[in-house]
Amino acid sequence: MSDTLTLLAADGAALRVPAAVDLVAIVVGALLGGLLAAREGFAVSGVLLLAVSGGLGGGLIRDVLLADGPPVALTNQAYLPTVAVTAGITFFFSGWLSRLTGLLTGLDALTLGFFTVIGAQKAQLAGLPSASVVFIGTLTAVGGAVIRDVLLAQRADIVQPGPYNAVAALLGATVLTVLAGPVGMEPLPVAVVVIVLVSGLRLLSVWRGWAAPVAIDLPLAARSRLAQVSPRRIVRRRAGRTRDSTHTSSHPPG
Repeated sequence: MSDTLTLLAADGAALRVPAAVDLVAIVVGALLGGLLAAREGFAVSGVLLLAVSGGLGGGLIRDVLLADGPPVALTNQAYLPTVAVTAGITFFFSGWLSRLTGLLTGLDALTLGFFTVIGAQKAQLAGLPSASVVFIGTLTAVGGAVIRDVLLAQRADIVQPGPYNAVAALLGATVLTVLAGPVGMEPLPVAVVVIVLVSGLRLLSVWRGWAAPVAIDLPLAARSRLAQVSPRRIVRRRAGRTRDSTHTSSHPPG
């Protein structure tokens, strides 16, 4: 296996992501998927399946959509064995790993940023338009979690109110397209900015309890607001008239 995973930006400049960093991101995704399977009491096959989906799912979806030969998850000789070993660790040590909640949350946020950058950069290399780059970057970051939740027969986390996940990846991929396109920044600074942005948003949303916005009915909200304001105006008008009448009665015309 080569020492680095090479991704190319749209302008042809090379961005080299160390293979160790890429493997760490895959391991964290596989750990989270395997831990969820262990908590649900899945058999060893279920733990392995959710570990694969958590660690490699987003990349598999990305490579299938880009149709750029066999997915990297299948051609790289280290990926599947790494996920298999990770699944084995979660199968036998799920109780101990569950205590590392803070560490796993931090690593999950960091990998979310890395997957966003890797997906968006690959889409740029394929010559896709900006909207598609944002879509592929976001999908790479959250695709594995979506597959995992489908296998768990539960509503996907990314469609529910809660800490930023898809929202952070979407904003990060959008910033990447702007900085690498119109602004013309070099790939490495762009990657650093996006990883810090996505990871920071994810961690802040967990720490501060921020929730992704939900759909609202603007006409209904406006009517409700008006219904609340109107009685207050009536009360103020009546209070003003009462003060005026009291003032007039206390100062009769001379």
